[in-house]
Amino acid sequence: MATSQTSPPRPSPPSFTLTYPPSLELYNTPAATWLATHNKTWDGLATAALVFSPSNRILLLPRAAHDSMPNLREPPGGAADPEDASLFAACARELWEEAGLTATRVVRVVTEGADREPGSVFTNRTGKIFFCRFAFEVEVAEEEEGAVRIDPEEHQDFVWATEGEVRAGGVGEKEIPATNGQMMRIILDGFRRRREEVVEGVEGR
Repeated sequence: MATSQTSPPRPSPPSFTLTYPPSLELYNTPAATWLATHNKTWDGLATAALVFSPSNRILLLPRAAHDSMPNLREPPGGAADPEDASLFAACARELWEEAGLTATRVVRVVTEGADREPGSVFTNRTGKIFFCRFAFEVEVAEEEEGAVRIDPEEHQDFVWATEGEVRAGGVGEKEIPATNGQMMRIILDGFRRRREEVVEGVEGR
């Protein structure tokens, strides 16, 4: 667990140099291209970055009190922008903006369970705009759990939680409820895949 650390506004995200397994090449494309290629009519795509510490704890951020789903926990992530060169770039940018961490490697795609395809559809707060979220386990350049720097406009603090703590809904005395059942399934699938899957080789980008 860690206490809140805030800092002045960060500069624009750096140029990310990411590696990824060959099987994930289909995500190495801009959101608009992905939607057109797959003939999908969603309003946009989003990503989530599942970051694990060396002790196998996942980074979770709470939504800001003034935002939708206030105080509920989720991994760093958000909508892909038109300027993002790929879904990987969108994921890396959101991780940088929300947690100040530099993604270096995309390890795997994470779903809502062993029998589920990648991509989780959700709506905005009005229920009228539809997105599909792709979750990726990513590795970062920073080695220390304390390297996280949050954006106070979006999140209040952060925690590193074990699978048991996620299931129990708390780290020590701090409650860590997930934003919704969909996000809880994604988080738990991230832990499952780390236990059960062999890490695939990577390609440069």
